[in-house]
Amino acid sequence: MNLFSTTFNTLERALDYSSLKQKVIADNIANVDTPNYKPKEVSFKQVFDQQLNQPFEAIRTDSRHFEFQNMASDSLISTQQNIEYNENGNGVDVDKEMSDLATNQIYYDALSDRISGKFSTLQTVIRGGK
Repeated sequence: MNLFSTTFNTLERALDYSSLKQKVIADNIANVDTPNYKPKEVSFKQVFDQQLNQPFEAIRTDSRHFEFQNMASDSLISTQQNIEYNENGNGVDVDKEMSDLATNQIYYDALSDRISGKFSTLQTVIRGGK
């Protein structure tokens, strides 16, 4: 029996995605002056596909039933090739990275607000509506 709805799990996975994206953006900004550094990015589609392909357990009641196999997920972080903004070979566009950082911050704040609201609702239920 599942005590909580799947909303908590979904919000947790979304926060994981946002945290990973934050780390990648911060790495890109930190390496803005590194020669030949190519920016990295996190694709939502890759994260979504990984979550869909996570292994799950199934009980085989008959030897004729198919076995479920674990699917290997690709790396969630990809490097952008053939991009060069500086003459030293660096491919980081600081304006784009700062814009992505602000967008990701708004996304993270919305998620944390939503999960905080879910916990507040649980507290209200536990207290009996008081």
